Amino acid sequence: MSHRVIDNPENMATDISRVASSRRHSENGLPYVHKVGVPPKTNLLKEITETVKETFFHDDPLRNFKDQSKSKKLLLSIQAVFPILEWGRSYNLSKFKGDLISGLTIATLCIPQDIGYAKLANLDPQFGLYSSFVPPLVYAFMGSSRDIAIGPVAVVSLLLGSMLQQELDPVKQKHEYQRLAFTATFFAGITQFVLGFFRLGFLIDFLSHAAIVGFMGGAAITISLQQLKGLLGIKKFTKKTDIVSVIKSVFAAAHHGWNWQTIVIGLSFLAFLLIAKFIGKKHKKFFWVPAIAPLISVILSTFFVFIFHAEKHDVQIVRHIDQGINPPSLNEIYFSGEYLTKGFKIGVIAGLIALTEAVAIGRTFAAMKDYSLDGNKEMVALGTMNIVGSMTSCYVATGSFSRSAVNYMAGCRTAVSNIVMSCVVLLTLELITPLFKYTPNAILASIIISAVIGLIDIDAMTLLYKIDKFDFVACMGAFLGVVFQSVEIGLLIAVAISFAKILLQVTRPRIVVLGKVPRTRVYRNIQQYPESTKVPGVLIVRVDSAIYFSNSNYMKDRILRWLTDEDEILKETNQQKIQYLIVEMSPVTDIDTSGIHSLEDLYKSLQKRNVELVLANPGTMVIDKLHASGLADMIGEDKIFLTVADAVMTFAPKMEP
Repeated sequence: MSHRVIDNPENMATDISRVASSRRHSENGLPYVHKVGVPPKTNLLKEITETVKETFFHDDPLRNFKDQSKSKKLLLSIQAVFPILEWGRSYNLSKFKGDLISGLTIATLCIPQDIGYAKLANLDPQFGLYSSFVPPLVYAFMGSSRDIAIGPVAVVSLLLGSMLQQELDPVKQKHEYQRLAFTATFFAGITQFVLGFFRLGFLIDFLSHAAIVGFMGGAAITISLQQLKGLLGIKKFTKKTDIVSVIKSVFAAAHHGWNWQTIVIGLSFLAFLLIAKFIGKKHKKFFWVPAIAPLISVILSTFFVFIFHAEKHDVQIVRHIDQGINPPSLNEIYFSGEYLTKGFKIGVIAGLIALTEAVAIGRTFAAMKDYSLDGNKEMVALGTMNIVGSMTSCYVATGSFSRSAVNYMAGCRTAVSNIVMSCVVLLTLELITPLFKYTPNAILASIIISAVIGLIDIDAMTLLYKIDKFDFVACMGAFLGVVFQSVEIGLLIAVAISFAKILLQVTRPRIVVLGKVPRTRVYRNIQQYPESTKVPGVLIVRVDSAIYFSNSNYMKDRILRWLTDEDEILKETNQQKIQYLIVEMSPVTDIDTSGIHSLEDLYKSLQKRNVELVLANPGTMVIDKLHASGLADMIGEDKIFLTVADAVMTFAPKMEP
């Protein structure tokens, strides 16, 4: 029976009389039926307000400000922008020990990676180090994740490099290329900040997990193929990223362009890095082995090249990294001219990919440590750090999964580990960069290959195939698009397939026929429960979706087609014709005007066939709109029931036990 608030004695008396009447009907042998409750009317403004609140403020971000003094509200506002002021009050020496160890550990990993990732973006090595100095400091003050490690990452570096070089030559137009990189970074930060500030973070969820898995896997293959240039010592190499062009370029240089000394250095240390990675994966207590392996590789390979003067045998080396901290670059950003729109376009795409990766990493480790993470605050923090980074000669930085995993396993307690890492990078920029002069490019290629191999998640792809074939198709589409075309095409395919899946689910909702499960009053999908039986003279269907303009016609046509098919089968077997169509509406969370019209058209079509339309358990939003539109009166209050069992008991009582 519906539960309503009794606001006066007259309503109470009416309800009591209705209950008494229902009991008399039951005692007289007539069916006792629960009716669907009608919710109280809400005005338009209240309905819009509640919808907006649930969409943008579902987590009630202002709950801490309630009943607080003005000074307390000001303090809470500052803490909301800079979370370090909140958790910093309880910071102690024990936490610092964990952060110090983890910060030093990820620094040893990030320094060689940053030099390699800068090359992926077609930038000088120091820009990678710059991007691991300023952005992590900004994030440490504004970010809410305790575990995420900030810096350049392989996928974003490749994406940025491949899109920038389509506009400018990174060698012939080096200065303009760098300026465009800063411009793209600025707009990447603006994009991230705006999404977070206006609480639009849910937009990045439109890129499905399956598409991300495929995109990341394809990017890992593409990045690894790009490293063949450094690994084999090839001087003339294609600028294209697809696998066919790269393989052609590699074999075209096989007779005269490969350098055996470079190959020995590259493959030897690649084997060392992969073994170190295997040890760390096999034995969690040795997590530090793969973390320090890249730095050890750089030191040893640089030492060997310097001692044996391998650069005289055509072994390509880094040669020069600018010493000193980040120079200002605000005046380098294009705020006008033809490159403004190009920088904006590249920045938005790079910013969204960087944001997706960072939020996914942050949520993963927050779940592992069981603490909450405000996605919108994260976006504001990431956006701010990239805006500041663009003004200090950095390119797009985000959360790195490999470094975050090492950070987590090293025992980080707070974002101070990012500050420690940043300080080590600062010392490196000020004191150590000249020592990288003889570092061979082959070792950087080996470090990148070993780092991105983990992005190829075979287990996740297998799971996608087992769970949802459409998700697997989305994954493979993104993967093959990146590998055989380009990173941009792969990304476009990933987004297109993600939206295609949403549209397919919205426009073609699942509608199933229900049958009665033996020895129960439960009605379930006859495909899932083959033993369930149909009720003679009754067709029961369930709509597993909200009914909107995009699917309302399909819903009506699909139900009528089922009714036609059912009648043809019954006619052939001389069974009772369908007299009642019961629509189970429990999963229908909402209905719009088009949906109402489609139900009305369905009702009229059924009337012509001498079939009665019966509704079961419409939800709050649905029953309210049915009454507001007058459709409930058209169908009849006596044909709207709380359950399918009630409807069947009323119209086909002989089927009930």
